[in-house]
Amino acid sequence: MSQIFSDAKELKQGKYIIIDDIPCRVVDIESSKPGKHGAAKMRVTAIGVFDGQKKTWLGPSDQEVEVPIIERCTAQIVSVNGNVANLMDTTSFEQYELAIPEEFQAAAEAGKEAEILVALGRRAITRIK
Repeated sequence: MSQIFSDAKELKQGKYIIIDDIPCRVVDIESSKPGKHGAAKMRVTAIGVFDGQKKTWLGPSDQEVEVPIIERCTAQIVSVNGNVANLMDTTSFEQYELAIPEEFQAAAEAGKEAEILVALGRRAITRIK
């Protein structure tokens, strides 16, 4: 299980939400007052963790939303081929390849450690130490 459910009114900026099966980080929340015949509505604007797409969720504040379980781990860079790095997890010794984001391509070299973000079975490099 890589997600849990939470009330929409508990969301805050910087937290995570799943919109259209994409884990996203919340960047803005707008809410309206409850009306005579309904609950307060919320508009949540979020940025996709893996693709950087802007997503919007609109719904009542008492509705349950999906929240991804985000894991962070470290991996050692074994080799770099262009913009793809071959990584080895420092705890499970599993090897896998990931694309290197543009801002980290200059710093990526064999022997350094990378911080990896894991959510919904997908991985991304978030920092190189």
